[in-house]
Amino acid sequence: MAKQCPITGKRPVVGGGYSNRTRATKFNPTGRTWKRTNLQKQTFIVNGKKVKVSITAKGLRSVKKHGAEKVLKMIGALRP
Repeated sequence: MAKQCPITGKRPVVGGGYSNRTRATKFNPTGRTWKRTNLQKQTFIVNGKKVKVSITAKGLRSVKKHGAEKVLKMIGALRP
């Protein structure tokens, strides 16, 4: 399973962790760090069926706002 949210499309990105002074001397003690997405495993019950989805916290807000059935159909997790 990919570490990407099917609703928002967010995925991990590489970020640096050094100050401008460190960049000026071209010395990199920290290296690259991965900024991970806040994935949550959720089970939704739609039309009497359980659907397990791994989505971000922001994706959960979308589900809360628009409804689980509409959002899960949009991403293709529900079959018509």
